[in-house]
Amino acid sequence: MRITATVNGETRQADDVWEGESLLYVLRERMGLPGSKNACEQGECGSCTVYLDDTAVCACLVAAGQAQGRTIVTVEGLASGDLLHPVQQAFIEASAVQCGFCTPGLLIATHDLLRGGVRPTDAEIREALAGNLCRCTGYEKILEAVRLAADRWEGPS
Repeated sequence: MRITATVNGETRQADDVWEGESLLYVLRERMGLPGSKNACEQGECGSCTVYLDDTAVCACLVAAGQAQGRTIVTVEGLASGDLLHPVQQAFIEASAVQCGFCTPGLLIATHDLLRGGVRPTDAEIREALAGNLCRCTGYEKILEAVRLAADRWEGPS
């Protein structure tokens, strides 16, 4: 089957897709977008989180056929050309990136939290990021990055 979707603002196609393939596999292997990571393949770690029609989902749990005609934003799509999104920049500045496996999902989850225009408390940040597992950090740098991004947030993008 052929999948046609709007991915990061651009119409993209993937051919010879088996209906049972995951959206994650299609994004990484067929569309060349390796940002979303393949870690648990069970929707438990959050590393593969993307937006599907403006809703954050674990791409490993979405069948590729469900993406037909839909809009997808990956971690690569948060940036504007060479200009990083404030959430991405905050993670770098706060040294919240270590091995990088959890980072794409944390970036999307943070973006999803902050696009509502909220100034989250630490408890709200922890709740919003609860579906994202990091094996390298004690999460403090990640919390710092979310706070920094919230301080710089200027709009819904």
